Amino acid sequence: MANETKNKVLNGLFWKIMENGGSQGIQFIISILLARLLSPEEYGIINLVLIFVTIANVIVQNGFGTALIQKQQADERDYSSVFFVNLLTAAVIYTLLFFSAPLISRFYANPTLTSIIRVLALVLFPGAVISVQTAYISRQMQFKGLCISTMAAALVSGAAGVMMARAGFGVWALAGQQLFYYLTLVLVLFFTIPWRPKRIFALERVKSMFQFGWKLLCASLIDTLFMNLYGLVVGKIYDDNTLGVYSRGEQFPKLIVTNLGTAIQSVMLPALSAHQTYPEQVRRMLQRAIKISVFLVFPMMAGLAASADNLVLVLLGPKWNSCVPFLQISCLAYAVWPMDIANLQALNAMGRSDVFLKLEILKKMVGVLILLLSLRCGPLTFIAWKACGDFICTFINAWPNQRLLSYSIGKLWKDILPALLASAAMGISVYIAGNFLPAGILGLAGQVVLGILLYLGISWGGKLESFSYLMRILQEKIKKS
Repeated sequence: MANETKNKVLNGLFWKIMENGGSQGIQFIISILLARLLSPEEYGIINLVLIFVTIANVIVQNGFGTALIQKQQADERDYSSVFFVNLLTAAVIYTLLFFSAPLISRFYANPTLTSIIRVLALVLFPGAVISVQTAYISRQMQFKGLCISTMAAALVSGAAGVMMARAGFGVWALAGQQLFYYLTLVLVLFFTIPWRPKRIFALERVKSMFQFGWKLLCASLIDTLFMNLYGLVVGKIYDDNTLGVYSRGEQFPKLIVTNLGTAIQSVMLPALSAHQTYPEQVRRMLQRAIKISVFLVFPMMAGLAASADNLVLVLLGPKWNSCVPFLQISCLAYAVWPMDIANLQALNAMGRSDVFLKLEILKKMVGVLILLLSLRCGPLTFIAWKACGDFICTFINAWPNQRLLSYSIGKLWKDILPALLASAAMGISVYIAGNFLPAGILGLAGQVVLGILLYLGISWGGKLESFSYLMRILQEKIKKS
């Protein structure tokens, strides 16, 4: 049973990482092409609109989707009921956004925002369907189909965005890319998974899932509001150009960490939920997830920050050089994110959505206090304070599992310390090496190769437990193949 669970988790994690990595990798390449065709100001405008749409999408997609995954027995009546509730919610939220768009435009003194918000908010409707489709996939652990679907959506939407940008559509090229992504994804998923909505609606099922899901919805909404609050503030107190370079700098670490973090979230919740009556087993699975995630994420964030100058120069060009310090600060902020996700998914799996919500409220109180204290600072200092707040929240996220799973904060930091020290040593070495290497692609290639060799060498020489574990898994896979 334990081996079967491990194989399901590893297989699901593999396909989830492939899905996120493939889709976001394609989107990353497309974003580089678009960055060379468009200006920081145009990126600032679309990122501002996306903040409002993202917040609306949380209301439409979260809560019931997670409740479907967590529920021990879910049938067609549950799926179809959530499908209709999500569509109704999307219609209500879209109407609110449609009529509030002029007010948002006046607040940010940018009349173009009205039409962009009204068009881009249409993604709420396919998003409502996708949340049920992905819940079905997660319960069945059939992440291969989702991988194929998201990569197809990324390719189609990316091609559409680049063609529109080359044709001179400006900011509308970015809006078109988002619309094509959601529409393509919902259509491809329709053909790759067997689930279809039925004309069934059970109010008692909705009420039952709402009792669990509303707390997660509130927690996700609070988290998303706060995550995007800095973008809203930067767009208001600075300008579109600053918002554009901040968003572009944040994109690099966010791409890497979101890939692994989303994979952990999607795979660990159903896996942990299946063992929710065995806290000791949940603790062991959580501990393993944290060790592996930091072993992978810490060196990537350290290397990314150390080679940021050459990376931006090569990929985006000199007009984006001002995003380098934002990129480096964001690496610090995102490094702990997968570890936090693992801790929070353990709470969800144990059915403690009430604790989850309390944590989100506490973290956001800390975050808002830090934001208010840093409002009068320059944009770089403003974002640096945000990174400090994220570090503090790491302790808050880990605190409940001391009691629920007997996994203390001291034990957690003991588990992550080897990867942290190895990553720091590698990052410092790569940064120093950058001063002696030529600027541009040769310097970047040298830094990347040096970073990989150093980290692998330190991991092997220091006998890091996560390195040995991954090597054993790799050897098992090779033998089976």
